[in-house]
Amino acid sequence: MRNESDKILSVSALTAMIKGTLESGFPSVAVEGEISNLKSASSGHLYFSLKDREAMIQAVMFRYRFRDLSFEPKDGMKVQIRGGVSLYAQRGQYQLLVESMRRAGEGEILAMLEERRRALAAEGLFDEARKKPLPRLPEKVGVVTSPTGAALRDILNVLGRRNSGVGVIVLGTAVQGAEAAGQIAARIRQANRLKLVDVLIVGRGGGSLEDLLAFSDEKVVRAVADSEIPVVSAVGHEVDWALCDYAADLRAPTPSAAAELVSESRESVLASLEQASRGLATVMRSRFDYARMAAARFSPADVEARFMRLFLPLARRHDEAREGVARAVSERFGDVSHRIGLALSTLELASPQAVLERGYAVVRRKEALPGIPAGSALRDARSLIPGDMVDIRFAKGESTAQVREVRK
Repeated sequence: MRNESDKILSVSALTAMIKGTLESGFPSVAVEGEISNLKSASSGHLYFSLKDREAMIQAVMFRYRFRDLSFEPKDGMKVQIRGGVSLYAQRGQYQLLVESMRRAGEGEILAMLEERRRALAAEGLFDEARKKPLPRLPEKVGVVTSPTGAALRDILNVLGRRNSGVGVIVLGTAVQGAEAAGQIAARIRQANRLKLVDVLIVGRGGGSLEDLLAFSDEKVVRAVADSEIPVVSAVGHEVDWALCDYAADLRAPTPSAAAELVSESRESVLASLEQASRGLATVMRSRFDYARMAAARFSPADVEARFMRLFLPLARRHDEAREGVARAVSERFGDVSHRIGLALSTLELASPQAVLERGYAVVRRKEALPGIPAGSALRDARSLIPGDMVDIRFAKGESTAQVREVRK
């Protein structure tokens, strides 16, 4: 009887057994190496070798996996990939089926950025309450980016197409390298200090995670967060990100999208104005029609009658009030006149002249005596002696007389 080990296998059967062993034994592995012999098929799949100093393995990355990458793989690039081991039966060649890929060293960078993000978030630099609205129709737009980069060209093209009346101030700076972060932060602060623009676009075109690190620098994040001018962050492509995205008042997926966000197109503004004009005209016509309909119900005579019905009670109240005031004034005047007459009568009765008019006279001493001044009125005949001179005042006129006799 033939042993199981003596069983003769076909090439296909053996290959299938090896394939099953590989795929079940290595369903998911993480491998680091250098890309070489990179080829892009017309189907969109990537074929390449992953190697180090001592070994090489073939790898394939299908199109639906490749389109999610944030960078473009190139020969000589060191990467970390994750995938499963499989066997290409037609060539008897094992290979890696790549599920994800990132540039080597990105893991440490991502960990560092995440730690920095948490620290800055704890300070409140990313709070929604700090976000400022963008001006709808800015007069000047500032662009903090490389003066020779594609991002600037895209921004200028979009602004020129949508609203050529917007002024653009380019605040040129390096966008990667050791000096980039300091320059970017300085440009943002310069724009605020000089109040150069109404809104700022801060960003650059796409690149690797290392290329975009300047826009995650703490100096840049703080400058963006402190900016009194609204800031739109436009770093890389849609899949790229940087910490200044969190601090900015608005994040745009691309520099071109940022230009669209800060500039409302002329057509849109004109359309809004035309729509508002039509709406205003409609409202005015409606109001006028309503007024005409309301006025049509009233003839001139009817309007006059309605007016008189409203006016006559007011006129009557006015007349009655006026008559009442006149009556009160007249009564008050009569009372005062009566009181004045009584006072005059009292004064006349008490007047010395009135007494004289009744036949009385006032006798005054002509000459002074010790203790008695001249001109003093005499009330007692015993104060006189024969021969004294006296003045006598009558109701009309005066006379002087000499006392001849005194009768007590």
